[in-house]
Amino acid sequence: MQYPFANRIGHAPASFLEELFRVSADPSIISFAGGLPSTALIDTRGIADATREVMETEAGTALQYTTTDGYRPLREYIAERYRHRLGIPATADEIQIVNGSQQCLDLFAKIFLDPGDHVAMERPGYLGAIEAFSLYEPVIDTVPLEEDGPDLDAFSRLVNHTSVKFFYGIPNSQNPSGRTYSQEKRRAIAEYLTGTGTVFYEDDAFGELFFDNKPRFPVKRYLPDQSVISGSFSKTVAPGMRIGWLFAPREILRSFNIAKQASDLHSNFLCQKILHRYLTTHDLDAHLRKVTSTYSRRCRLMCDLFDDLLPTLSHTTPEGGMFLLATLPAGLTSHAVFTEGIRQKVAVLPGMPFYVDGGGKDTIRLNFSSASDEQITEGMHRLARVITSLSPS
Repeated sequence: MQYPFANRIGHAPASFLEELFRVSADPSIISFAGGLPSTALIDTRGIADATREVMETEAGTALQYTTTDGYRPLREYIAERYRHRLGIPATADEIQIVNGSQQCLDLFAKIFLDPGDHVAMERPGYLGAIEAFSLYEPVIDTVPLEEDGPDLDAFSRLVNHTSVKFFYGIPNSQNPSGRTYSQEKRRAIAEYLTGTGTVFYEDDAFGELFFDNKPRFPVKRYLPDQSVISGSFSKTVAPGMRIGWLFAPREILRSFNIAKQASDLHSNFLCQKILHRYLTTHDLDAHLRKVTSTYSRRCRLMCDLFDDLLPTLSHTTPEGGMFLLATLPAGLTSHAVFTEGIRQKVAVLPGMPFYVDGGGKDTIRLNFSSASDEQITEGMHRLARVITSLSPS
């Protein structure tokens, strides 16, 4: 039977995520391809204690339906963290709980984009955002990403000459590149957008994972009424809980809430309760210092091995987060490296899915957070053998 699918499904790019999860599930493969936080660093005992406490004292409430906007004490915790860490006057009424920040991408696009509308993002850009936005049939414009953020000339031309509904960016430890916007570029972006109709969508999945544990001020600090921030506990506490949030002006949240209610009524209330109990009975900052110390060491190790084993390759040197991007020798494609890498039991992610215009054939993204030091060392030696064997003489 030929099923009468909606036209929009034909506009969605083929997903590489399923292949990533398949590769990551093979224990014989050292995988740098996925986007997983370290399983070993998840505070399983603390979360188990919080779960037991909730089930012993609040089970009836926690297992019932709740409001679409989410558990208010958890929203108040998030708002207070914005006020304390970043000096932003956030309130619980400006926070909406979602099923991981990926749901933010889908619902935000749903309330802003009609077919043919323009949305903009970095080049390269996060593949999860590309996939989410593409379902709503927009024109996706891109701005080249430099070492310290978007190319401001290209950014200015785009927002001044194109009716862009919103610009999506990851200022902190960008995925896939690992680059971080400078404060100067954050202020400049806010200045360029002021007075336009373009909203800045700030994906802050990695803002609490800087290796120096120092916060960077978001674009929203300089553009409060024309920007939104999405955040997630997936990278800081546990991805399986699927708890994220959107911090946005109330007028945006009114429409966002309508779309979310139609989608799922509300996010997992039991996990919201457990997460709030965990956050209020444990020291999140101490946990994050442990996480960032480990990620910093692993990142340095991977960069050092790149420089020692593959000195002709250029790569980014992240200040935080979970990823770096490397450029392959001339004539060598990332797909060839991926295919041969799987054969030699090491996986990297080809760069093509991060480029909406067909670029990225000579780049690979590597994740340094989920592999142990020993796996990084062995995996980088395997990768060096792969690239050396494939490189043109």
